[in-house]
Amino acid sequence: MTADGGLSLVHRVGERVDVEYGPTPLLSLVYRPEAAWEAPKPYLHPLRTLAGGVVTGYRPSDHRWHKGLQLTASHLSGQNLWGGRCYVRGKGYQPHPERLGSMTHEGFEELTGGRTRAALTERLVWRNHSGDAWAEEERRIVVHDIDPLSGHWVLTWSSAVVNCRDEPLRFGSPTTEGRELAGYTGLFWRGPRSFRDGQVLGPHGEGQQLMGTQAPWLAYRGEFDERDGHATVVIAHAPENDHAAEHGNHPAHWFVRSDPFAAVAPSWAFFDELVLPPGEALVRRWRVIVADGAWDRERITDCLAGIPW
Repeated sequence: MTADGGLSLVHRVGERVDVEYGPTPLLSLVYRPEAAWEAPKPYLHPLRTLAGGVVTGYRPSDHRWHKGLQLTASHLSGQNLWGGRCYVRGKGYQPHPERLGSMTHEGFEELTGGRTRAALTERLVWRNHSGDAWAEEERRIVVHDIDPLSGHWVLTWSSAVVNCRDEPLRFGSPTTEGRELAGYTGLFWRGPRSFRDGQVLGPHGEGQQLMGTQAPWLAYRGEFDERDGHATVVIAHAPENDHAAEHGNHPAHWFVRSDPFAAVAPSWAFFDELVLPPGEALVRRWRVIVADGAWDRERITDCLAGIPW
C-alpha cells in the first residue's frame, strides 16, 4: 500500500509492515512469530532517524528478547510475557519455561498512509504459556509531524488492553518481586549497542539518578558507530496517563539505563503491582520523538509543546 509522495506503507503479509518516508524507511512493525523462550510479541525495529540512523537494538547478546520498541509484561499473574528467565523473590533469575507466554498478532483494523500521516491499528491477544487468552489489545501506532528542517519525526503509540479472564490480572515487575530498581514492564525501548553510556535527560534532572522517578517525559541521547553524528529519542506520557497518580490512577515511574546498555521504559508497575479487574481496560498512550542530533532540554520541551495531543 503506497501513497503519492510523503509516507508509504508496504505490508509484507505474514511478516511485517514497513513505513517509509520518501527513500528512508522509518520503521518496521514486525509481527511474525519468533522463539518461544523470548516470549514472542510484535515489535518495532528498526526505527530510523530521517538521516537514516538506526536508534533501536535487536536481539542483543545480553538479552535476546530485547527487540526495538515493544510493549512488555515481565510479570503478569505469574506469567512472563517479557522473555528469558523469570525473577523469583528470594531466588533471583530462574529458568521457568512453563511461565513464558506470548502476544499474538490477530490482524489489522487499519493500514493507511498519506503525505503527512500513517496509521496502523493492530489486534492482539495476550496468552499464557498454554495459549489461553488472558487479554485482548487494540494497538494503534501513528507516524506524524515529520519535520525535515528540524530533523525529527513523531510516533504516537496507543494501547487498550482488556482483561478477558474471570479474575484480576496483576501486572508487576522484578522490583515488585524484590529486585531493587528493576521496574521494567510496559512500553520498552532498547537502544543500539553504540548508545551505551549515552546521556539521559529529563525535565528536571539527568543521568542514572532518574531511575524510578516520575516525569512527563524522558530523553536519551546517543552517538552512532559507523556513521557520524548523534540521535535523540524522547518518550512522553499523554496527559491522560496520569503518570503521577494526581487523579487517583496507578502511578508510572521511569526505568532507564545507559550502562551496560541503553534502555528506557515508562513502567506501569515499577514499585507496586497494577491490578486490572475482569472486563476492564488498561489504556495508555505515549509519544516517541526520533530526532537527528543531540537535543537539549529546551529544544525537547519546545518540540513537545508544539505537538498537540
